[in-house]
Amino acid sequence: MENKAATMENGEIPENANEHCPGPKSESAGQSDACQGCPNQEVCATVPKGPDPDLVAIAERLATVKHKILVLSGKGGVGKSTFSAQLSFALAAMDFQVGLLDIDICGPSIPKMLGLEGQDVHQSNLGWSPVYVESNLGVMSIGFMLPNPDEAVIWRGPRKNGLIKQFLKDVYWGELDFLVVDAPPGTSDEHISIVQLLEATGIDGAIIVTTPQEVSLIDVRKEVSFCKKVGVQVLGVVENMSGLCQPVMDFKFMRMTETGEQKDVTEWVKEYLREKAPELQNLIACSEVFDSSGGGAEKMSREMGVPFLGKVPLDPQLCKAAEEGRSCFADKKCPVSAPALKMIIEKLIEEHGFSKMLVDDSA
Repeated sequence: MENKAATMENGEIPENANEHCPGPKSESAGQSDACQGCPNQEVCATVPKGPDPDLVAIAERLATVKHKILVLSGKGGVGKSTFSAQLSFALAAMDFQVGLLDIDICGPSIPKMLGLEGQDVHQSNLGWSPVYVESNLGVMSIGFMLPNPDEAVIWRGPRKNGLIKQFLKDVYWGELDFLVVDAPPGTSDEHISIVQLLEATGIDGAIIVTTPQEVSLIDVRKEVSFCKKVGVQVLGVVENMSGLCQPVMDFKFMRMTETGEQKDVTEWVKEYLREKAPELQNLIACSEVFDSSGGGAEKMSREMGVPFLGKVPLDPQLCKAAEEGRSCFADKKCPVSAPALKMIIEKLIEEHGFSKMLVDDSA
């Protein structure tokens, strides 16, 4: 019991704590609804309360980080991590010093999207060292720490929160212009933790990623509400997968037979276009995949009073870039999605004063 009390006095959350443990240093420790039935309830209620010493360490560690941006989504599978990765690539290409922190503990996809699978985290006397894509783009993720990439991370809230705190406290980023934080979908423990832990250091705001259909927007409204409740500015909403768009000549063409089978006629169509209608070869073909008849993210943003940054089409070439862990801006292989992402990122930088950093750095 004495060892347990000592642990709690240091602000550590016990392994056997309830899922939504407020933390032994919280004013509601041992008294909140989440504490009911917890084996540590009595000890927590008697532990001396006070400021978490780790918050001081986090503030000191992140004092060299100028801007912190959260990337959130209400629902999984909307392309949030893809956007986080491409945002980081774009900022680094502008010669900013960039860090990308993946706090999606159970589904860390950032290592793959940055081409860093199989890399390890190293420790020095300064702390944990990020894994670097380029000299000005470092990445940290639990994905680097798993012995097997197929291993499931089955952790309760307190243990997840402990790792997030350790990432913020122990990772040595050095001088950064931007720290991009890729969060899991929803509004759960990880989100509360990252906001509380970064509160003293200042969060510039959050970018919220969604798809156009109402089933996704329902959850995005909750995400906007969460940001307003915890005092995090919404920097803007991005509508991802906003219609399937790609060059006509990249499509595969099928003909339905009388028996219901599909016959590939791609080469015949392409040859026909080359001979009979060459002017059509350079067209971009678009199709609405998700229902946006309700107005999509743009209408929702107006209704909720938050900025709308723009739309990114569902582009197979962007999906391929994410699978291969490369920037969609580095070549001309993403002719549809790269310009859309570039306009969104430029708008973000201009509207929130980040463009001044470019001027200052070149002066």
